[in-house]
Amino acid sequence: MKYISLNHNSVPTSFRKAVINGLAPDKGLYFPEKEINLPKHFIESIKDIDDKEICFEVINKYIGDEIPKSKLLNIIEKTVSFKIPLKKIEDSIYSLELFHGPTLAFKDIGAKFMASCLDYFKESYLSKKITVLVATSGDTGGAVAKGFAETKDIDVCILYPKGKISEVQEKQITTNGSYVNAIEVDGDFDLCQSMVKKAFNDEEINRKIALTSANSINVARWLPQMFYFFLALKKIKNKKRNVFSVPSGNFGNICAGILSKSMGLPIDHFIASTNINDTIPRYIKDGIFDPHNTKRTISNAMDVSDPSNFIRIQKIYNNDLQKLRKNISGYSFNDNATKDTIFKLYNSYGYIIDPHSSIGYLGIKEYLKNLQSREVNGIFISTAHAIKFKSIVEKTINTELKYPRSLKKILTKENISTSIDSYSELKEFLLNKPQ
Repeated sequence: MKYISLNHNSVPTSFRKAVINGLAPDKGLYFPEKEINLPKHFIESIKDIDDKEICFEVINKYIGDEIPKSKLLNIIEKTVSFKIPLKKIEDSIYSLELFHGPTLAFKDIGAKFMASCLDYFKESYLSKKITVLVATSGDTGGAVAKGFAETKDIDVCILYPKGKISEVQEKQITTNGSYVNAIEVDGDFDLCQSMVKKAFNDEEINRKIALTSANSINVARWLPQMFYFFLALKKIKNKKRNVFSVPSGNFGNICAGILSKSMGLPIDHFIASTNINDTIPRYIKDGIFDPHNTKRTISNAMDVSDPSNFIRIQKIYNNDLQKLRKNISGYSFNDNATKDTIFKLYNSYGYIIDPHSSIGYLGIKEYLKNLQSREVNGIFISTAHAIKFKSIVEKTINTELKYPRSLKKILTKENISTSIDSYSELKEFLLNKPQ
């Protein structure tokens, strides 16, 4: 499999080079050159196939012979090393819980897979140390930091917006030791992301450092997110239509689901559920792509106004807005609706949910309002453990949440970070940190 740039001004490249580069030389996102269709008999028999083998079949053709089968199976085993329950909440509605991994967020899967791939490929860059540079609006930072914990000779630099992520998220970024450089930016996520993009375009930095990304713009972070769409439908025992509601910020997660459908997975429809940063729901409605200034919400990981991955979704649908509308609905919800839903789910079903997952639930409920038939499996992605938003959730449900054992170890550690407010400061940091 070769990977093309969606800026269409770079030659196709291998999976290995796409992972190491992060972005194409023309600064476009990489995208698989060819469409992959899985055999019908495989799709129909996934209920009887081991999880690891399912994930191997899903990802193998995107990698080809660049990672040996035994090594790829080992990477998959490390990646999907925790339970992924599908819980029925009410009639026709299920929660796909992706928060049982090491940092209690769905990004654990993509981050671990990418770290393992980069660790395998790094011998190609012995002359230059690899630096992973990533911006986070919340959960990416912790997942990336944890994902690279077992790798050697790879630096990690994580930019996060000052005062705009939760206490637990910040602890997961700033308490990892010397291999992770936590960089606190006086601004919002879009500023962090623009700084990262500028660094990738900076010739002086790139002459000295081998930069790569760990956001979902990197194909090794993005593609393995397909795994849990397949594993979710493995658990479904009926033949109803399947609809996924995905809490969406940078749109990598929902894009992976859409790619899964293009490979043959029987998904009828997707719902892009956002907070008030509603660029995509507005685009689906009126056909105008018009990002507004990013607004701060309690679902901070989705505080993104110009989602990088949406160009990949447009590619899958050949920039056909009508085809996109047929396959995706978009809804946005404010903080009051988010908190009302957290309260309702706890009091009605005893189910504790974080703000992002709450928006996913709201999306599926909104979609079902307009359906005459309830012959649907409405699956919302539950992206993070409620404890990561302890203060908000506790105030909403008036109940104290207990910290999981895995978090207790870091809560008493001191936050260690570098504060910056301009790109020049980031550049100076990258050029002068020990190599």
